[in-house]
Amino acid sequence: MRNNLKLDIFPHIFPLAYFERMKKIAEGNAALAAQLKRWMHIPVLWDLERRIKMMKRWPGYKQVLTLSMPAVEFLGGAEETPELARLANDGMAEIVERHPDLFPAFVASLPMNNVPAALEEMDRAIAKLGAKGVQIFTNVNGRPLDEPEFFRIFERMSKTYDLPVWVHPTRTAKFPDYPTEQKSKYEIWWLFGWPYETSAFMARLVFCGMFDKLPNLKIITHHLGAMAPYFVNRIGYGMDQFGSRTSDEDYEGQLKKMKKRPVEYFRMFYGDTSVNGAKSAIRCGLDFYGVKRVLFGTDCPFDPEGGPLFIRETIKALDGMKLKPEDRRRIYFGNALQMLKLRLPVEK
Repeated sequence: MRNNLKLDIFPHIFPLAYFERMKKIAEGNAALAAQLKRWMHIPVLWDLERRIKMMKRWPGYKQVLTLSMPAVEFLGGAEETPELARLANDGMAEIVERHPDLFPAFVASLPMNNVPAALEEMDRAIAKLGAKGVQIFTNVNGRPLDEPEFFRIFERMSKTYDLPVWVHPTRTAKFPDYPTEQKSKYEIWWLFGWPYETSAFMARLVFCGMFDKLPNLKIITHHLGAMAPYFVNRIGYGMDQFGSRTSDEDYEGQLKKMKKRPVEYFRMFYGDTSVNGAKSAIRCGLDFYGVKRVLFGTDCPFDPEGGPLFIRETIKALDGMKLKPEDRRRIYFGNALQMLKLRLPVEK
């Protein structure tokens, strides 16, 4: 009945009306215009019919839609972004309504540079449009997410809705590799900067006590928890010595107040399998999180083929791993159905 079901929880898309609005914004935004140049060569990103045709190559393959980069707050000021978020979420809801068999749910976008409006849009998108979570980025135009202003976002998602928060890394070439330089070279800002962004985001939430305040908070980190699984013992034994390297902050006192080892807080996140089809990386993530905290995700359509490669290679990697059948089902769809409180129609 569900032998072929594969629920991709981290593919990216632009609803067409939102994409058209972005084109207009790009006319006065050089950085956005540069990204737009690439997006125009990935039609699956904004052409729904092409996406559907591609998806049908894999029977049982479905997508929980997330908005593609950039973050909504990158596109305008605090007075402009709420309307952009509404446009994006309305477009997502329309796709889900038209094609529930292929897109059973979507993740809402928020104008994070306007927290009151973000909370309002969260309520609208979840309660009225049926969104199954929200997507945020690893920083808000350079601001860390452990700033007190953003706590209400996490609190409402945990206590009011008990739905996940998707987290996508964001960083540009403006982050230099060395302080003597003005910008990052060789796309290092993306290659290694993005995994660092996600890892730094995770660390800030761990050490600010977010999981002690909100123990039921569910956060899905893109790219399978970034650096955390590979550096498990660096986090483990290393941060068991938290504070020993610092003289101007009482981190040792903070460590004593933590209810568990730092590494165990890092294991409270969730991760998707979006590691470009690398079987060893998926194995590493599973070893770190366990099968109950890993969900099938592909990062479609940002691959060299413009869509199918990451889907194909991620499925190939998972199907080639020695997993118990029930564990493979958990990763492909079971964990997602439970976390998103999602019911799919019975497939015959």
